[in-house]
Amino acid sequence: MMKKFILIVLSVFIILPAFSQVKFGLKGGLSTTNLKMDDLITLSSGNTDYTVDVLKGANYGFHGGAFIRFSMMGFYIQPEFLFASRTDEYKIVDLESPASEIIKKQKFNRIDIPVMLGGKFGPVRINAGPTARLLIDSPGDLIDDPDFKAMYQNLTFGYQAGIGFDIVKRITLDLRYEGSLQKYQTQIQNLTGDDISLDDRPNAFLLSVGIMF
Repeated sequence: MMKKFILIVLSVFIILPAFSQVKFGLKGGLSTTNLKMDDLITLSSGNTDYTVDVLKGANYGFHGGAFIRFSMMGFYIQPEFLFASRTDEYKIVDLESPASEIIKKQKFNRIDIPVMLGGKFGPVRINAGPTARLLIDSPGDLIDDPDFKAMYQNLTFGYQAGIGFDIVKRITLDLRYEGSLQKYQTQIQNLTGDDISLDDRPNAFLLSVGIMF
């Protein structure tokens, strides 16, 4: 997956000199994330059993950063460099004491690098492309138990696709869907080295506004 992304980025930079217009911009916006976890996870520590489940519903985040748009004959390539943050919520239950149910929040801060390819039809743009996500800090453990620690992938890949609008040639609006090709949180690991897989594949809708120079 990493090799494919690098190949795409190198291909983009090879063809960039053919584009006649170059614009730099800043952008920021909000996201709403739906987290998917198909199965209820049960963990055991000594005589204690826990269940881990994701809370259904939308969680909100934000993103902001810079982009460069290379345009020619109605087509464009737009690499972006963004800081993004989102929070996931899980329900943790100690099965010995069901009343002890707690909601655990995990905050993910990351660098997103989308490379969007698109077409421009008047003020309307349609675009899609791959994105790399670099986790810049690791959230705390889901369970307050020394027998378990959460394991994360620092680099994951996904894609974005959506529609945009350019207003008076300087203001940009974008609505995109973001999908995940890999898991952020791959597993919970106990002290004996056993791995318990979690299916953590967040999908999001992104709404952003930007200004071009």
